[in-house]
Amino acid sequence: MSPLPPNTTPVPPPIFEPGMTSATTTTAPTPSPVPHRPKQPDSEPDPDPQPDTKPPAHPLPRIRLHLNDLSDAGTSLFLSSVSAAELLPSSIRTVQSHLYPLAPSTCSPTTAPTPTPWHLPPTRSITLILRPMDGVAYTSGLELDPVHHKEIHLSTTYLSSVPASRVGAEIAGVLVHELVHCYQYNGSGTAPGGLIEGIADWVRLGADLAPPHWKAGEVGEKWDAGYQRTAYFLAWLARRFGGDTVRRVNEKLRAGKYEEPGFWVELLGREVGDLWEEYKESVKKGKGE
Repeated sequence: MSPLPPNTTPVPPPIFEPGMTSATTTTAPTPSPVPHRPKQPDSEPDPDPQPDTKPPAHPLPRIRLHLNDLSDAGTSLFLSSVSAAELLPSSIRTVQSHLYPLAPSTCSPTTAPTPTPWHLPPTRSITLILRPMDGVAYTSGLELDPVHHKEIHLSTTYLSSVPASRVGAEIAGVLVHELVHCYQYNGSGTAPGGLIEGIADWVRLGADLAPPHWKAGEVGEKWDAGYQRTAYFLAWLARRFGGDTVRRVNEKLRAGKYEEPGFWVELLGREVGDLWEEYKESVKKGKGE
């Protein structure tokens, strides 16, 4: 045996405990058998299926957001005050449910919603455009296809003038108003502008998005003065003649042109001027709230 080099430690011989064998006599262990599991079916029927409680809903259009200038103060307010990805779809649902509610199906969840007399317009896309401009907002149809594709222009100049505490709520209210214009009928352009704007604010009112300065007791000179004044009148008509009254007005504007006095007599059995006088009296008596 040759001498070990300096500063090395010899490797100790292996130590064998009782019951062990040397490496030369060790046999490979026998593997344990893999337990057998019966094959599960791809899917098992739910023994107690729960009905789908989600209310039926209309399809959403394609939604686009166009920011004219990211450095604009109003654009920054919009982005910091609301989540466009959440607000736009939910606002569209609000408009659809107010003007075109679907009756829940009483059958299985796969059954189509019960048909209703309301006909949703074929709006396929809505683009929200934020840009500096005068006014608050307006809605238009695309020149090549105004029926299916709509644009909402929202003024960033206006947003910059809104108190900081109300920016989010004001954006939500204005959007609902303008989205109504993407989904309502106008008697092929013959309906009074005040009625069209009043229906838009009626939806905003029903969605609990009325701004603080709206007052139910502020009655205008004419029933079709528009905006919130006509909206409160329409809300009174809905209480007077049934919750579907404004939907029936909108549906009648789909079916034909607006012509007074036949329009209101056919719909409610009364002249709109007479209904307006009755409404003003109810406001005076404190019943118009």
